[in-house]
Amino acid sequence: MLSAIGRVFRTPDLRRKLLFTLGIITIYRLGAFIPAPGVDYGNVQQCLALGNTSGGLYQFVNLFSGGALLQVSIFALGIMPYITASIIVQLLRVVIPRFQELHQEGAQGQSKLTQYTRYLTIALGLLNGTTLVSLARSGALLGDCPVPIIPDDSLIVIVLLILTLTAGTGLIMWMGELVTEKGVGNGMSLLIFVSIAAGFPSSLGEILRAQGVNIFIGVIIIGLFTVAAVIFVEQSQRRIPVQYAKRMIGRRTLGGTSTYIPIKVNMAGVIPVIFASSMLYLPSLVAQFNTPTDGTTPPPEWVNWINTFLVSGDHPVYMAVYFGLIVFFTYFYVAITFNPEEVADNMKKYGGFIPGIRAGRPTEEYLSYVLSRITLPGALYLGVISLIPLIALVLINANQNFPFGGVSILIMVGVGLETVKQINAQLQQLHYEGLLR
Repeated sequence: MLSAIGRVFRTPDLRRKLLFTLGIITIYRLGAFIPAPGVDYGNVQQCLALGNTSGGLYQFVNLFSGGALLQVSIFALGIMPYITASIIVQLLRVVIPRFQELHQEGAQGQSKLTQYTRYLTIALGLLNGTTLVSLARSGALLGDCPVPIIPDDSLIVIVLLILTLTAGTGLIMWMGELVTEKGVGNGMSLLIFVSIAAGFPSSLGEILRAQGVNIFIGVIIIGLFTVAAVIFVEQSQRRIPVQYAKRMIGRRTLGGTSTYIPIKVNMAGVIPVIFASSMLYLPSLVAQFNTPTDGTTPPPEWVNWINTFLVSGDHPVYMAVYFGLIVFFTYFYVAITFNPEEVADNMKKYGGFIPGIRAGRPTEEYLSYVLSRITLPGALYLGVISLIPLIALVLINANQNFPFGGVSILIMVGVGLETVKQINAQLQQLHYEGLLR
């Protein structure tokens, strides 16, 4: 393994890409600790020391920002506006025919969709920045904090703060695209990977301090088994064989080859988990706005029900609803991203067929049947992995950012595998041996 790493750094082109990627990652992590203008860094640290920070979506976004959100730094919004914009643009392909046409136009259409994603990212950055500043001014972001986070809340300071947070999002988006173009791996995915990995030492240290060595060792062992299981499932796929008939074009004979359609067990990735977490936060947000603030008027019964069952992650009802939403959104997202009718039409157009299945409508029905069958274990797998932090919350009183489970482990394993594959492919272009033998 050490010799393989040595070959990576002895290859000039790959070494330059790796160093460029590490440089961008360093700048990204430094930005997570630079306070935004108008924010009192000392007061923020005092509020964080009290341990009354809000849970739910705040912790979820804080996970993707590498802790920058609750630090109220210049990179507080992190990569979340870009992720949200990418998902929205992808979903709009189903609603707006023009977006679907652009998707089918190849590189030029993809470039146009990327441009739309950038514009939407900046718009969402302005919206999220305004929301974050409002939460920071009201004290709702860091819980019951005795000192103000933004001492001077004049109009100029607030506008400057919102613009800085939005500019931070734009800078992160630009750095991610630079890594994709000039570095190694997918830039946006790597920045998310780094943000999540940055919280691992503190989370594990907290478990060691609060639960002792025995529980800590048990968590590490369970974490290793979880990582192995995630790698196994993420690499698993159903390969549907496809045979292409021979065709004569002029004097050339084309076709006659065999290939396959790879259908992964987890085709949806982490998108269903993000959707489910966002949907579960909405009831608590509505209940928060309908809770009386005078301290004497009791809240309505439906607000009490939401606060009892749909706010705390350790409640069985919350877990059941969370699991059900993940399964639903897995089927929903797979149905959007994989179109059996389109695949069947393309196969028929180029003379391809599945052995034993007629081209056209029978192929479409067969693909739909296989897709529905293979999506079920993928959805159950996502639900079980996502429940690990909530179960740990009950068993060992861990926080909701428990490292070995949920979105964190799915993203880290997926991005890690993809990055290693890219490094391995580039090594094999120059050497007979890749990174892994």
